[in-house]
Amino acid sequence: MQDTTPLAGPRAGVTARTAAPAAHAAPAGLSPRRRRRPPVGPSSTTVYSLVPSPVGEWMLRGRRGVLTGIFLAGHERGPRPEPGWVRDDDELGGARRQLDEYFSGTRRSFDVDLDLEGTAFQRRVWGALLTVPYGETASYGEIAEEIGSPGAARAVGSANSHNPVSIVVPCHRVIGFDGTLGGYGWGTSVKAWLLDHERRHAGRGLQDPRGLPQVL
Repeated sequence: MQDTTPLAGPRAGVTARTAAPAAHAAPAGLSPRRRRRPPVGPSSTTVYSLVPSPVGEWMLRGRRGVLTGIFLAGHERGPRPEPGWVRDDDELGGARRQLDEYFSGTRRSFDVDLDLEGTAFQRRVWGALLTVPYGETASYGEIAEEIGSPGAARAVGSANSHNPVSIVVPCHRVIGFDGTLGGYGWGTSVKAWLLDHERRHAGRGLQDPRGLPQVL
């Protein structure tokens, strides 16, 4: 059964996102936004689009202007376009543009409407992920503490692996308590690239001796 309770709010003392450049400023409050799920019917056709990046092509999925997924296209863990899906670059144009800006290093936060389907626990985890700032990381245990489930680090990792909207809901920013990368659905090389990309553009592009992004 899917849950529709609101996503968890930001941690005390931690902003929901780092400041975006003035040209990309988003409204105050937690962003990305969560919008009510659109009604099922002919007007809720699933649309998709493809966005190239330095780590591969990403597939965006949505309906009626609401983003429902970002997946690494062609990856064995990712979905394929299904019968009835329609490619529509214009409908997903806002999300496409913001993802392009993210990969170019000019965007640190996203201002898109999301429809995240999952269990109550998964949604609490995903809400906590939205509070981890650009260029920073949190451990699985810290996220478990954040949502009031100390000792649930493994369950947090499982929820991370089911996050449907990669990058925008930044599950790549969650790492092991000892600074190791931990897992990532699209591969640890992609996770390492994303973390290093963010730290470089946040002015924190240091590497530790193991070649992994350094936890500062």
